[in-house]
Amino acid sequence: MTSRITKKARIYAAADVAKHNTSSDMWVTHKGIVYDISGFVQDHPGGDDVVVPYAGKDITEVMVDETEHVHSKSAFEMMHDFAVGRLVLGEKIVSDDWEATEDFHPDDTDVISDFERSEFLDLSKALIPQMWYANFSKEFYLEQVHQPRHVTYSAKMFPYPWLECFTLTPWYVVPSIWLPIASIFFYLSALQSSPATADYSFRALVGSARSFQIPPAPAASGFAAASLCWSVGCVVWTLLEYAFHRFLFHLDDYLPDKQWALMLHFLMHGVHHYLPMDGLRLVMPPVMFFVLEYPFTNLAHMILPAWMANGVIAGAFTFYVGYDCMHWALHHTKLPAYMAEMKKYHLAHHYKNFELGFGVTSKIWDIAFGTVLDIQTNSAQSLFCLTTLKLSHGASDYFEFCGSYTSTHTSLHQLTTIDTPDWNNRDCRVGNVFIKRFTDTFPL
Repeated sequence: MTSRITKKARIYAAADVAKHNTSSDMWVTHKGIVYDISGFVQDHPGGDDVVVPYAGKDITEVMVDETEHVHSKSAFEMMHDFAVGRLVLGEKIVSDDWEATEDFHPDDTDVISDFERSEFLDLSKALIPQMWYANFSKEFYLEQVHQPRHVTYSAKMFPYPWLECFTLTPWYVVPSIWLPIASIFFYLSALQSSPATADYSFRALVGSARSFQIPPAPAASGFAAASLCWSVGCVVWTLLEYAFHRFLFHLDDYLPDKQWALMLHFLMHGVHHYLPMDGLRLVMPPVMFFVLEYPFTNLAHMILPAWMANGVIAGAFTFYVGYDCMHWALHHTKLPAYMAEMKKYHLAHHYKNFELGFGVTSKIWDIAFGTVLDIQTNSAQSLFCLTTLKLSHGASDYFEFCGSYTSTHTSLHQLTTIDTPDWNNRDCRVGNVFIKRFTDTFPL
């Protein structure tokens, strides 16, 4: 059957089709075309009981399987009337087998072949117009935007250079803008918590600057009070960091299946998951952070006295600067031990499981809310299983083998005498072969 559906047809993911799996709402796929046969199920010549088991599935092989049902040419022709779009499987890059290493660097994406396979976005062209005029489902978008690509340049967002410059933010822009602002809030907090200058306002501070007058100095008690509020603000930011990342940037399940919503998601955070190593799109553009912080700074002034609110805001802004600079460093630099661990953790959020591991500067709120991402490699898990097998069976030779294994990438089959095939030096796969053979010989 040759489909009449065009390249402009809506693109669906397999997950889209799988949702329509009942007799009253039934989709199937045939040779890459998606069909909504809900209105035909009851009229199927062979009865609906023949069709319903394939709801939400591919029927390419079934349609030509004579043991199931013989379909005439007219049956294939009739399917044209039920076509609703195309099924594109796209790229699959994120994997549970991804291993975090300190020297990790992604492979460069072949731009031409990537677009031919995925039919998602062409990295050789401006991305925003493609997103705006795209015709793919939310499921397909979310599936593909979370498959990281890598190019050696900053992919274009707009076709016009005068707009493009607003999408590129070097990391040093963040401290250059927001640390002075945080300092002003801290200074105001110290002044407002000092008895002699309790009524001092931001407007008065601006007036002093305009007239080139030196503003008053806060009292020591004012600095102490402001410092305490600043510390609270630092803690508040860590919670906001987690909340923004999990509940705003990854608002995936609650996104409307509308192009404007997908565009907004792409601009806010999707592009970062799509191109996670783009050094000029790792930190928030100043306008974006202003939009995010404005409601919270106003809320702070609504529920707290001015001196306290300004101190908390100063701490939150300071830690925001630390967060964004650390985020950039996690993607692009070699780091001390703690930060190196967080680098592995954050990259696993991109390359292993984007639905867990929302903390960037620490795991504390992931631990508190049960969203910790386990970055233990499958090879380490295989070693654990091997050790468990020894303890279960008392096989000293195998225990000696397990003890000789280290956390390096030495392949397990090089350490054993069993006849194990060469698995390209992948510890986890060889380990699993070993475990299977051992348990076949010594059943648990």
